[in-house]
Amino acid sequence: MSLAASSTPGAPLLRVDNLRQWFGGGWLQGGGHLIRAVEDVTFEMARGEVLGLVGESGSGKSTLGRAVLRATEPTQGRIIFDGLDITTLNRRRLRPLRARMQMIFQDPFASLNPRMTVGQIIETPLKIQRRGLKCDEVTARVAEALRTVGLDESHADRYPHEFSGGQRQRIGIARAFVMEPTFLVADEPVSALDVSIQAQVVNLLMEIKRKLDLTILFISHDLALVGHICDRVAVMYLGRIVEIADTRTLFCNPRHPYTEALFSAVPLVDPKRRRERIVLKGDLPSPLTPPSGCAFRTRCRYALSACAEAVPPLTRVGAKHMKACIRDDITLEPAV
Repeated sequence: MSLAASSTPGAPLLRVDNLRQWFGGGWLQGGGHLIRAVEDVTFEMARGEVLGLVGESGSGKSTLGRAVLRATEPTQGRIIFDGLDITTLNRRRLRPLRARMQMIFQDPFASLNPRMTVGQIIETPLKIQRRGLKCDEVTARVAEALRTVGLDESHADRYPHEFSGGQRQRIGIARAFVMEPTFLVADEPVSALDVSIQAQVVNLLMEIKRKLDLTILFISHDLALVGHICDRVAVMYLGRIVEIADTRTLFCNPRHPYTEALFSAVPLVDPKRRRERIVLKGDLPSPLTPPSGCAFRTRCRYALSACAEAVPPLTRVGAKHMKACIRDDITLEPAV
């Protein structure tokens, strides 16, 4: 099977079908219990699209992002990238695709090797993927990447501990973009930064996105930010996508109670407006022992006894709007 793109015009760049990512089964989990971090996730991403992935900590967002890139081995399901099923490709056959699929990590401190200079960190992907490049060509590419993210090329000789958090995240972005990828997973790329720096990093991401026509899976807790930069939004709860729609539709007409609860925490721009703050009961259930039926039912104020009977599938409620909830008789509070 050839690794060349086999997609047809207009086909999605990425398609994920019934993806599962389970962990455990060892002695730490009692010998047989499984952590169902990602459970039957299905979605598509068009070329050039920015898809926001939101949900509480522990909902499986980062795990899903890593599984899509094959940074971890999915337990079940299929990942189709540019028309090619990459789910079971071995390391040798997957390697040429790594240049097109990159990731920006959440922690700009832990994601950079403190023993390497900035130049060595950025040039490593080039040395692995572009072995035919000469030393001066690699140096030029590193310098260009640093300039693109707003750093000086002289910074290539310095070490990560010599930079601020915002500068370190820029270095991580430079490392991802030096390969000129087509798909990017941005895992909470600004959550560890000061508010004053977040806007700069987001604007930088969007500028490079337009330059490279990138497709981005943008993982974030910041719903206001997601609403500003994303074309569509997927809401994740305990390993499952419970609602997905284009951004405007989701913010104006949420159809899942969990989405409504998330929106209730977003501050309103108009100080004269008031909105009920929905406080969810209890903690996020454990993926070791998820509730029967709808996983959100134990914290949902609209739950019925029928919610415990079966896991609700994602069903279409609009042209580009899907939800996993049996309640069609409720009107939920929008974000705007």
